[in-house]
Amino acid sequence: MLVREYQISDCKEITKLFYNTVHTVNAKDYTKEQLDVWATRQVDLEKWNQSLQEHCSIVAVDNEIIVGFGDIDKDGYLDRLFVHADYQGKGIATAVCNQLEQAVKGDITTHASITAKPFFEKRGYKIVKK
Repeated sequence: MLVREYQISDCKEITKLFYNTVHTVNAKDYTKEQLDVWATRQVDLEKWNQSLQEHCSIVAVDNEIIVGFGDIDKDGYLDRLFVHADYQGKGIATAVCNQLEQAVKGDITTHASITAKPFFEKRGYKIVKK
């Protein structure tokens, strides 16, 4: 697995990974209606690309397939961290998160899903507000 910086050419594949991961991995913790609001089929690629370029954005690639990605802003807000549904539990989120955490100084915050909460708690993140 290769962990590298985001490239503009990654955007479309990343948005597909995001949609599919939310609608499969997170489906055990959320209703269909919640999933549809969280990850819609209508994606603004320009907006996603701009956001990913403005943040420190990391992509994990295995055999030329993007299997995970994440991004963090300069203030330490970890915005997104998603792993392809077929690659869960293989250390991809850990590898991406390690890179993201090293990119900023100071405290890191995130709004973790119910599904991701145990991952972040194992890393020492504390719940500030439910």
